[in-house]
Amino acid sequence: MLQVPSSLAGLLSLLAPCFTQPSFQTFSLLMVGFVGRVRDCTVTGMLQAAGLAGEWHHSRAHDFFAYRRWDPDDLGLRLLDFLVSVFVKTGAPIRLAVDDTLFGRSGRRVWGAHYLHDGAQPEGSGRRTRWGNCFVVVVLVVELECLGGRQVGLPVLFRLFRPKDEAHPGRASQPELARGLIDMVLERFPLRVLELVMDGAYASKAWRGLPDRVSVTTRMRSNAAVHELPAAQRQPGQMGRTPLKGKKLPALAEIAKTAVFRTVTVRSPDGRTRTAHVHELKCLWYTPFHTRPVKVILIRNANSKKDFDIALASTDSDVSAPELIARYDSRWTIETAHQEAKAHGVGEARNRVQKAVQRTVPFGFLTQTITIAWYALHGNPETDLNERRRQAPWYRQKTTISYADMLTALRRELIRQDFWAQAHPTTTTPKLTQRQTPPAILAA
Repeated sequence: MLQVPSSLAGLLSLLAPCFTQPSFQTFSLLMVGFVGRVRDCTVTGMLQAAGLAGEWHHSRAHDFFAYRRWDPDDLGLRLLDFLVSVFVKTGAPIRLAVDDTLFGRSGRRVWGAHYLHDGAQPEGSGRRTRWGNCFVVVVLVVELECLGGRQVGLPVLFRLFRPKDEAHPGRASQPELARGLIDMVLERFPLRVLELVMDGAYASKAWRGLPDRVSVTTRMRSNAAVHELPAAQRQPGQMGRTPLKGKKLPALAEIAKTAVFRTVTVRSPDGRTRTAHVHELKCLWYTPFHTRPVKVILIRNANSKKDFDIALASTDSDVSAPELIARYDSRWTIETAHQEAKAHGVGEARNRVQKAVQRTVPFGFLTQTITIAWYALHGNPETDLNERRRQAPWYRQKTTISYADMLTALRRELIRQDFWAQAHPTTTTPKLTQRQTPPAILAA
């Protein structure tokens, strides 16, 4: 049976209050098995990788996901408390990215599975509509020193999405599920400033009524309806209620044709820069943000022949355009988190009952977050990077470690701990005998 290293046990102890004592032991060893499993990260695969095959009955592992009392939301919020305290500077905004991803499944009896669009599949592959479970994911975006200041997304909160149908017309949409998760974070951090970044598919009415300390930066659809800000004062003799919005503005494409673009330099956290041409305007995007003013940024890339390439909208209207563009760029960390999760076993479990389906994927995501947090605290990036370059000298563009390198380092630590556990005990105060002289030996 694999042993939990002390460095990892300290992280896992933060989550112990979410379990009973037997369930916490099961959680810890299954997480070790998930990390140590190289392929087929099924529930029994975790059991085998943890060295528990033949020690535990496999039903103990399956029951942990299907029947035991624990909540992924509690785990995510406790882990978020720790991540914010360690990796987010005091008083700095908490940046969260929101998106969803589909995990392909097989079998009609898998709970919560539907035919859904899978944007992660290549266009034209014929697999962009798949049968599976779709999870809405919230990640914490942080900059880690072990990555040279590069941003990374740490998955913390999750919700299974099920589309509406005639039998269930009241099911929540993906933006509504995301809003519920963000509300949990707002309740957890009542005094902190939050920065939300999301794709244009999430720009909906679900984000109305957010507190002023929460800003949303998202991509705009090309047919987005924008309006002028309402008049500050009522006109003399004006009848009826005060208008909530001003005159409707032309379409974004029409605005771009006559707009004056200026050149800005966008700097990413890793130090790289790029040039873009932007045009800014302040208006209302009434559908998703109601009467809250937004800053709209029309972006045209260098050497582009289009009127504009992308449009962003942010409720943080006092921030400059380069900063908002860099903020939206950090949304890509959630795409990377999804890709790394699927490449290293998340979603490969074959369970079918409701609680197991709802909790196995979050378990894998949280294991990914714990692995990154462990490496940021105890890893040796310089040594691992040099070793990787020695093994693959053709990989010249590699300047920082990846999640695969972090996972390899944690696996080495598990193997090292396993060898120490099997080694014979040695005393620290050996008994030394006085060296005998040849005459004494002959006399004996």
